[in-house]
Amino acid sequence: MRLFTPEEKKFIQEHLHQDPATLMLQAKRYPQLPMQELVQQIQARQKASQKLTTWAQNPDVIFPVTLSVEQSSSEATAAYKASLVKGELLIDLTGGFGVDSLYFARQFKQVVHLEQNQELQQIAAHNFKLLGADNIQSINIPAEVFLRDYSGQAEVIYLDPARRGNREEKLHLLQDCEPDVLHLLPQLLQKANAVLLKTSPMLDIEQALEQLTHVEQVWVVAVQNEVKEVLYLLSPKAPAPANVTRTVVNLLNQVEPQVLTFTKTAEEAATPHYADPQDFVYEPNAAILKAGAFRYLGQKYNLSKLHPNSHLYTSAILIPDFPGRSFRCNTTCRYNKKELMRHLPAKKANITVRNFPESVADIRRKTGIKEGGDIYLFFTTDMHQKPVVLVCQKA
Repeated sequence: MRLFTPEEKKFIQEHLHQDPATLMLQAKRYPQLPMQELVQQIQARQKASQKLTTWAQNPDVIFPVTLSVEQSSSEATAAYKASLVKGELLIDLTGGFGVDSLYFARQFKQVVHLEQNQELQQIAAHNFKLLGADNIQSINIPAEVFLRDYSGQAEVIYLDPARRGNREEKLHLLQDCEPDVLHLLPQLLQKANAVLLKTSPMLDIEQALEQLTHVEQVWVVAVQNEVKEVLYLLSPKAPAPANVTRTVVNLLNQVEPQVLTFTKTAEEAATPHYADPQDFVYEPNAAILKAGAFRYLGQKYNLSKLHPNSHLYTSAILIPDFPGRSFRCNTTCRYNKKELMRHLPAKKANITVRNFPESVADIRRKTGIKEGGDIYLFFTTDMHQKPVVLVCQKA
């Protein structure tokens, strides 16, 4: 890692909003500058402008290669994660760019940040000092080596195993990621009171619970209705998998997050009710769909389902705090182009498919319905096993 000169930092700031590829084509105009390095910094800052504003807004911060920025947590998820734990010492075994470590440092007296890539570790350590995190100790060492030699006891060990293979393919299974948390699990539980594990959103929760065996709590975290990560809190005294508390969280801009907590036992004990579409229709947020709180959700909010597999709900009166999107159902109709167009004077609508044999692309191609407008069409299957289209507007 090297520090940039005042001239180089000035160039980065002056060209923050320009196209990186165009800048590289103009490299001959700046023979005195290391253009490839500077353009990489500009590109990384552009990618971080919304996700990592604390870093992007500081002109002295150094960014690693773009992939490390893409793989790091967002500030929104890092802040939420840090709110779940606190204490004297947290060890971040897979520290990377250091976003999670910085937020954990606000909850713990000391944080140890480990990163096996020397340049990335040096960049993170440099940025910690710039951002005022004096209680983070950054070490260039592989997680497995540190664990082997570590004789202390931490309140929490956190790890976010790398989920890309040698060919940059995305990996999901615990045993395929690095480090192998299943192999390290006995050491982790021996050297910390609790282990906080972040996994791919694609990993099946039931499979993870079966493999990890020591899970105390699960969080499914979405940002603006897109699932970003699944977190598992492990401890030696964890309950049976069916009694593990599962919390789904949808973080929203300038609005209180949507939160729902349940257990598998509560989900299986809930009795679903079915009905034809009523005045209001509800679509659960993505975190709920990932966590599988389908029966429990209907029971908690006194809603009827349209079909066991559709995961759309309905009611005669509006439920104002539903954790997802709420719609007024104007009418229902058949999947017929002429009939649909009678409800679409602008010939456009937002289309969602739930438990329906055709894709959104197929429906648009066959009907000619353009995207947009304030009409929402739900193509689904009703309680009578018949295909139906719900013509809705946001409630």
